[in-house]
Amino acid sequence: MNCFVINISLLIFTLIGYSQTITVCNTCPVSSLKSAIQLVERNGTIIIEKGTYKEHNIIIHKPLNIIGKNQPVIDGELKGEIITIVSDSVSVDGLNIINVGKSYTEDFAAIRVKKSNYFTIKNLVLEKMFFGIYIEKSNHGTIFHNRIIGNATSEYNSGNGIQLWYSNHVNIEQNHIQGVRDGIYLEFTHNSFIKNNTSTKNLRYGLHFMFSNKNVYEANLFENNGAGVAVMFSKNIKMKYNRFKKNWGSASYGVLLKEINDSEIIGNFFEENTIGINIEGSNRMLYKNNNFINNGWAIKVRGACYTNTFFQNNFLYNSFDISYNSKVNDNVFNQNYWSNYTGYDLDKDGFGDVPYRPVKLFSYIVNRTPETIILLRSLFIDIIDFSEKVSPVFTPDDLMDNNPLMKKHHD
Repeated sequence: MNCFVINISLLIFTLIGYSQTITVCNTCPVSSLKSAIQLVERNGTIIIEKGTYKEHNIIIHKPLNIIGKNQPVIDGELKGEIITIVSDSVSVDGLNIINVGKSYTEDFAAIRVKKSNYFTIKNLVLEKMFFGIYIEKSNHGTIFHNRIIGNATSEYNSGNGIQLWYSNHVNIEQNHIQGVRDGIYLEFTHNSFIKNNTSTKNLRYGLHFMFSNKNVYEANLFENNGAGVAVMFSKNIKMKYNRFKKNWGSASYGVLLKEINDSEIIGNFFEENTIGINIEGSNRMLYKNNNFINNGWAIKVRGACYTNTFFQNNFLYNSFDISYNSKVNDNVFNQNYWSNYTGYDLDKDGFGDVPYRPVKLFSYIVNRTPETIILLRSLFIDIIDFSEKVSPVFTPDDLMDNNPLMKKHHD
């Protein structure tokens, strides 16, 4: 049997030889992607016609382009990793990859790029997988317009949709990710650009990154994820024009910022989250032109946050605009719009003549005794909030917006 297989392989090699372009189909001389990779020239092209190809552990070890016509299916039959790229200058386009194996000791992926540069992964559909796209110690790549649909039911036996580890200068754009553990996960990844992605209905985080500096996150949608978005131990981050929506639950938030420094949060929408932004140990941050709409808490400051600026944001109909657990404040709130502001503007300059104190005494109480939240909207709470506003005792007496906007800010 082995001799027969070898003879057939030699016959195919004799008929085709090394070729610049090879077509794979179920009735072609080359009927598997593995065989095509062996036969194609370096920098050549493999065209895979419509059909189902049951293969796994496919190693791409030379520069080449793989193009799927009419979304051919690569079925890994739950046996392990499906495609692993270990060469520079590889492009994979237009495949449907299904049935990645699961393991408690190995992070099997639908497609992995390992110690390789200048890669492109685009127009893929990934389903029934453990990890989706896993980039490991690889740089200068593009992950574009992929659809990653998982069926994760618990964190311990599920992987992430797109994962980058020790990888830099990667563009992640126009991907749709749902039903995995973390939609997009980055660790030790720098100088990358994440734009126009949708990450929704994931078990834990829509986006999760740690120790990853100088990255830009722009115009993404993170909606209805288990805990929202977690941003940790990073600096020089720019998060612009994203939408964080419907991340509800006792431990949920639009964004968790932990140990983030020298970064910008600009033009984002935080809508219907338990907490819009949960901040801890983050300094020298600029929060500008953001909209906080119908959140439980718009911003919750948990301490060790210094020299931050909140400028021209809109706080609309949140149960609590700002929660603060310290009497020490050197953060600046200026020219924000507060829907709860009841002051006046006699000189008609667009700014309220009376400063606004966004931290309510009741927020201070709830921080210490969460059960008191049932008293929200009661007359008693209105009275104690009013008394604290007149003569602050428990809330920071210098935490105020001296120039509250009378109308919503528009870019």
